[in-house]
Amino acid sequence: MIGVAVMAAVDEIVFHQLLGWHHFYDRSTPSVALFSDGLLHAAELLALVGGFFWFADLRRRQVLAPRSAWGGFLLGAGAFQLFDGIVDHKVLRLHQIRYGVHLLPYDVVWNVAGAVLLLVGAVLTWRARSRPARIR
Repeated sequence: MIGVAVMAAVDEIVFHQLLGWHHFYDRSTPSVALFSDGLLHAAELLALVGGFFWFADLRRRQVLAPRSAWGGFLLGAGAFQLFDGIVDHKVLRLHQIRYGVHLLPYDVVWNVAGAVLLLVGAVLTWRARSRPARIR
């Protein structure tokens, strides 16, 4: 959950606000686009807070596995990136990465980056589960 929230925050801060390339929903008025960004930001903050409560609970119960946590973080970040790139950009056409340019290079980089994050997260998670936990 933290990985999804952090990647949503990176998307919103970098691509929506700093670069101004797109909004979460670009198929309406600028007011609706800005409102959709606010909804995305609110959902991302709720996911981040919920994820950190979950993380803190695991630490409190002393069952947090750091490798699994990093794997889960990267799995979430990659899943968000791929979902956004495939479903939001191509299937639902809520927005594109950028307008007024040839999209193929942007789409390839966006989706390959998401796939790499997902793959690294899966490898970390798999390796963490296949190794016995160390006794402290």
